[in-house]
Amino acid sequence: MTLWKTSTALFGAVTLAVMTGGAASAAPAAPGGWQESGTSYVNSLTGSQGLASRADGSLLYRGLGSIPLDLRIKGWGHIGDPDVADGHTFDAYQGGDTARSKMYAVTTPAGKRYLYEHQLDPGEKLNNSFAAVSPDHQWLVSGEWGDQNRLQVFPAPLLNSSTPPTGGALPQAGQISLDKPVRDIQGCDFATDTRLLCASNDASKELFPEDRPVLQVDLDRPLDGKPVTGHVSSLFAAPQRSICSGTFETEGIDYDPARRSLRVQVVPPAPCLVTTAVHAYRPTTG
Repeated sequence: MTLWKTSTALFGAVTLAVMTGGAASAAPAAPGGWQESGTSYVNSLTGSQGLASRADGSLLYRGLGSIPLDLRIKGWGHIGDPDVADGHTFDAYQGGDTARSKMYAVTTPAGKRYLYEHQLDPGEKLNNSFAAVSPDHQWLVSGEWGDQNRLQVFPAPLLNSSTPPTGGALPQAGQISLDKPVRDIQGCDFATDTRLLCASNDASKELFPEDRPVLQVDLDRPLDGKPVTGHVSSLFAAPQRSICSGTFETEGIDYDPARRSLRVQVVPPAPCLVTTAVHAYRPTTG
């Protein structure tokens, strides 16, 4: 081979390596190696049930005092951990012990609210602990209480074109089957399109070594409305620090990808429970 041909071939190989390497490195890495970076506090009446980050970095909080009167009158007495996607706010609502459905309220950037109600399927629990919207804004993940081997998946109300444009019925899509059971999940949020971070209120240490663990669920592939497997691992225990002694409760969780900030809420024991702690973390990897 001549020198010119050798140089040309080498240049082409280097160019190809840079292009393919660049394409691989352009994909967002999944964050991990969490390190606590601070703690703030919020009024429990309006902020103890969950939180979500907006595009501008501000935080949306939810508590029992956040439930609008018209929805409370209709029997929706519990609000879960919310999410914000494409400027839309997603709230998870739960009825009483005899409820036969669960409800998701979507509020548009213009302030218009639409209600999507899901009739319980056979064997489905009435709990509606959280709403987590996938990064492509097409799928809504939610969860039930107690011991579970799955997370529920729905088309994202309003944002997924398969859902009614002004509210209505919301059927399930393909669920996330977990390779390890989880217990008392209070909230989840997407870190990437294949990684969820979830807050558990399980203090038993029977399923994971941590007391009230923050869990990671890695999906085999991005959600597409078909069944997918989630691989569960435990990251760290939610902090339980207070001048009051007694039982703590883990609540909402949020990851802000633009600012690489994870937040986990913990409600302290009475009488300190009037204020909820919001613990912040930053990834050291990814």
